[in-house]
Amino acid sequence: MKRLMKYLSDYKKESVLAPLFKLLEAFFELFVPLVMASIIDKGINIDADGMANPDMAHIWKMGLCLLTLAVVGLISAITAQFFAAKAAVGFSAKLRQALFDHIQGLDFTNIDRAGTSTMITRMTSDVNQVQSGVNMVLRLFLRSPIIVFGAMIMAFTIDVKSALVFVVAIPSLAVVVFGIMAWTMPLYKKVQANLDKVLGITRENMTGVRVIRAFHREEEEEARFRDYTKTLANSQIFVGKISAVMNPVTYVIVNGAIVVLIYIGAVQVNVGNLTQGEVVAIINYMSQILVELVKLANLIITITKALACADRVAGVFDIRNEDPAGALADAGAGAAETGSGEPFLAFDHVSLTYAGAGAETLRDISFTVEKGETVGVIGGTGSGKTSLVNLIPGFYPVTEGAIRLEGRDVRLMPEKELHGRVGMVPQKAVLFKGTIRSNLQWGKPDAAEEEMWQAVETAQAREVVEGKEGGLDAEIAQNGKNLSGGQRQRLTIARAL
Repeated sequence: MKRLMKYLSDYKKESVLAPLFKLLEAFFELFVPLVMASIIDKGINIDADGMANPDMAHIWKMGLCLLTLAVVGLISAITAQFFAAKAAVGFSAKLRQALFDHIQGLDFTNIDRAGTSTMITRMTSDVNQVQSGVNMVLRLFLRSPIIVFGAMIMAFTIDVKSALVFVVAIPSLAVVVFGIMAWTMPLYKKVQANLDKVLGITRENMTGVRVIRAFHREEEEEARFRDYTKTLANSQIFVGKISAVMNPVTYVIVNGAIVVLIYIGAVQVNVGNLTQGEVVAIINYMSQILVELVKLANLIITITKALACADRVAGVFDIRNEDPAGALADAGAGAAETGSGEPFLAFDHVSLTYAGAGAETLRDISFTVEKGETVGVIGGTGSGKTSLVNLIPGFYPVTEGAIRLEGRDVRLMPEKELHGRVGMVPQKAVLFKGTIRSNLQWGKPDAAEEEMWQAVETAQAREVVEGKEGGLDAEIAQNGKNLSGGQRQRLTIARAL
């Protein structure tokens, strides 16, 4: 979690003001039992015979004081919530953006190793849990302990003997709360891991829905999905049961303490050491502790989830691409200097083994391509054609050998420069929501309209563009769903050109 706190640095003011206003609310709340004691002892004024001699002026005065404490406390709480929400939402926005940028910079090997479903879960569900944790910490992490210990101190100022009950009750509650927190934290990590699996199979089924229907595998996939969701539900129910124990146990301890307080208070009132109002004040302080400890218990659960999710998010930031210079040094290879005699593109004894694969996909591939040449790579399905093409823009690092563009090893070329010089049409045609123009401008953001029409003409997509209302400004649905497969392919070729 510490590694993620840097994204909260722009919200230092809000991170300080939120707990301060919550502390202000807590201090006002601690005075409420004293005001109630004054109303009972001086306002109602029950004498030794049990008769009330009310002082209405004092009751009105203290009632107005109670109302003032409530209004000021409400304003403080709303202000604290505003600052806490602003800091938490801003923090999560920066964290999610940084996580997205980091994932965009990972090579395909690391993305394959981590898994797309895991990346999506960590960017959505995990970041949301961390955001909730930050929000709750700013609101309650200081308030609840201040109320608990403040109430205990205020009880000691009223009667030391009665307040000794607090000394026993509070450590007992602390043992319960932190013991359950230590137990549940690793379990919440398992819950998030199971959520990864559910998201993975969901994505798989949504992507391959046509294949599933073509082979009549709906029932098998439904059964597989039910198994994954049942595992997720069981893990959530198990950890939920453990967390649910916290509230009843804290209630038992606190209510037991209140019973003892009533007994001790009755004895003290009989001997004249305490007034009835003071007994009510001490019980109110114990009730305040009960409420705050229930809040603290829920806060601990939220923090536990947030810490587990923060570790998972930080784990993505720990994934790093291999240092190209280090890889070349380890292999004893170097980048040849650019020279006029160098071929435009050269594969030099290139081999590729995917991470976790049992055998090489490509082995000892060597060839050169000169400017102006057209080269076709022909082979059966699974022979490695796509893998070979993916090596040129550096999507996967070569396992052995080197690929050189005009004499420069592609591993040492800046990514922006390399991708600016290599146009690629993916095997699966992918278009983005927007217009035909915005999709073509992915290849060149400042492309003139004449350039776009020339690329469209070369890709034999003119009839596609002219057949759409609006031409280049025609709307494209997400993933190009309002185009046929062939139309998508031709527009992706135009984009590459």
